[in-house]
Amino acid sequence: MDERRNPWTTLSSRTVYENAWIRVEEHEVVNPSGGQNVYGKVCFKNRAVGIIALDEHDNVYLVGQHRYPLNHYSWELPMGGAALDEDPLGAAARELKEETGLRARRWRELMTLHTSNSITDEIGYVFVAEELTPGEQSPDETEALEVKTLPFAEACRWALDGRITDAISVAGLLKLAAERGLSTQLEAPAKPAARTRRTT
Repeated sequence: MDERRNPWTTLSSRTVYENAWIRVEEHEVVNPSGGQNVYGKVCFKNRAVGIIALDEHDNVYLVGQHRYPLNHYSWELPMGGAALDEDPLGAAARELKEETGLRARRWRELMTLHTSNSITDEIGYVFVAEELTPGEQSPDETEALEVKTLPFAEACRWALDGRITDAISVAGLLKLAAERGLSTQLEAPAKPAARTRRTT
């Protein structure tokens, strides 16, 4: 990690909102140019975990659901939250089972990322899961999920052409594609003029 000097000075901090998942803080700060500002920061009480689950035919599992903050339908990697004191890999295995019914015998960590570092301290982890065994889903009460499989290369094209927009999903799929040397082979088709149909 780059340890350059922090050009921000915090004058005061206070919590302005809190629930079971997030805490919103307001900070009075001196910015790098010397001016004073109020900075809002969203502190997550969980870390994000996303899973690239690959079957023996190199198909990847995607989960579809309506995302309330965006008010539209989203295809994503299976994902969920890991408590700050929880092993992210253990949380990933749990979320994969809950959302798809799958268990995996082989796991590896692919990457870590910050999901929106101008407003939140959230950290995301992406894992690759292989040697899959099917089972029954057990989604949370807030989740109305569809599960589908796509060839890995096709899922990467979805990430490139905007059919997948979730940041963790896009980053994970394209990182694995780059590892495999597929980047130059994945040409995104022209972006559709409108995306009003629900993909099934």
